[in-house]
Amino acid sequence: MNVLIGFLQKQSVRRVLIFALLIFILFLMRSIIDLLLLTFIFSFLIDRLETFLHRKLKVPRRLVVIVLYCLIALGIYAALTIYLPIIADQTVQLFDSIMKTIKEFRGSVVVNAILDQLQKYNVESYLKSSVKFLIDSFSSFGSFTIDLFLALLLSLFFSLEKDRLVQFSNGFKHSKIGFLYDEVAFFGSRFVQTFGKVIEAQFVIALVNTVITGIILGILHFPQLFSLIMMVFVLSLIPVAGVVISLIPLCTIGYTIGGIQDVIYMVLTILAVHAVEAYVLNPKLMSAKTELPVFYTFVVLIFSEHFFGIWGLIVGLPIFVFLIDVLGVEYKRPSKKPVFNRSKK
Repeated sequence: MNVLIGFLQKQSVRRVLIFALLIFILFLMRSIIDLLLLTFIFSFLIDRLETFLHRKLKVPRRLVVIVLYCLIALGIYAALTIYLPIIADQTVQLFDSIMKTIKEFRGSVVVNAILDQLQKYNVESYLKSSVKFLIDSFSSFGSFTIDLFLALLLSLFFSLEKDRLVQFSNGFKHSKIGFLYDEVAFFGSRFVQTFGKVIEAQFVIALVNTVITGIILGILHFPQLFSLIMMVFVLSLIPVAGVVISLIPLCTIGYTIGGIQDVIYMVLTILAVHAVEAYVLNPKLMSAKTELPVFYTFVVLIFSEHFFGIWGLIVGLPIFVFLIDVLGVEYKRPSKKPVFNRSKK
């Protein structure tokens, strides 16, 4: 018995058991996982934005929070009343245009190349998952609206009472379950530093990609611009694979508008966006630990999509980064030696 108690008192063993307990609790709460993820994402992103504005503008923190949420409420109202009907109508037109183009050019070199890319990157499963997600979202729109409203409300309360929440939570440290609090606090801090950091980076990258692509689409006079911009933003939230997936409909539409010339423009645009993401945004927003090889990225996306659906494409990579951080896996890209050093040897 003493041997068992001594074994359980080891920090590594206790940490593994508590981690397993947290996973089991999340499994029991899987029916409200949408609410939990939305609450965390809203709370984290708004907290980072509020901290940045509070530091730059030197205004009361709560005033910044209230103004931000008022802007969010106005944005949601405008999106539902003004832009949602436009996007829905343009999405239908966009789908009809793509299907018409595919029928007209079936068997051509361009269509065959597109189909080859679909099979190569397993895009079919992503598209099926996205379509299923859209159908499920429309069928359960009321439930999703409630989850969205509750998530915004909970994140508002968190932002307004952040200091008080931290002070109240610290009271558990010296309670009878202090050992449990220490381990939960450890996993919580790691989760925020990894999962939150990657989610924040994905949103910033998606915004930058959308702005760059949207400007090029406007210059090339693409139709259904609102719908295309929304599509690019949503797909940009998927690491690496989103760029490849967005290239297919954009090239198809470009071919119908300006022929092979616009297809070349779109390929160059996507390459430029990918270069900005890989060489400018990722090094600034991601730590060395999150610079995963592309093979690992695609494997994580495929498995997370299979088990968690469309949510897996967005949060699968952040969860994987959190796991390798907890396990203490260190990864750094090997530095390349200059060419002149090699010539001296």
